[in-house]
Amino acid sequence: MKDSLSKTINWSLGIAVITLVLAAVFSVVSTALLNGVTWAVGMLIVFLIVLTGILFDIIGVAATAANEVPLHAMASKKVPGAKQAIFISRNADRVASFCQDVFGDISGIISGTAAAAVVIQLTLQLGHSDSSAFHYVVTVVFTSVVASMTVGGKAFCKTFAIHYATNIVLQVGRLLYTIEGKLKINLTAISKKRKSK
Repeated sequence: MKDSLSKTINWSLGIAVITLVLAAVFSVVSTALLNGVTWAVGMLIVFLIVLTGILFDIIGVAATAANEVPLHAMASKKVPGAKQAIFISRNADRVASFCQDVFGDISGIISGTAAAAVVIQLTLQLGHSDSSAFHYVVTVVFTSVVASMTVGGKAFCKTFAIHYATNIVLQVGRLLYTIEGKLKINLTAISKKRKSK
């Protein structure tokens, strides 16, 4: 029990540190991308951030809903990415937490901050101050659109992720397989250590 609690605490602290680093990186990158661009390009960047959050939400949901049995059958046939997909399925709680809590929440926060910056650019380019009624209306409309896209997109994609969970996890496994091959690293080494205990 104590060992399990210790692992949970270590995982939570690790996730907190990773979130801190990734949030800082995404914030710097998004600020750099938005700096000096038109409001239309800024809107496109905001929507790309939202889509990134939705994509990771799909992966998180699929990891928890995937059926491991067909993945084992594919792994026995040496289908590329099947072993990595099994790793994702076996670590579904951590994968879901990483994808949905870390990337999902970061993209939500960053998209909100970026949306505010785009609204300021738009109002200034149209000759309005950031304290005008026009700025207030644009802020409400744009923030509402971003929020509805985020929530609506995630709601729709959750159903999609559940229905096609195993195939989605396999595709992510194939991506990990490619990355491991290109970079000559083993991202799924943890699962092998667990199996040997």
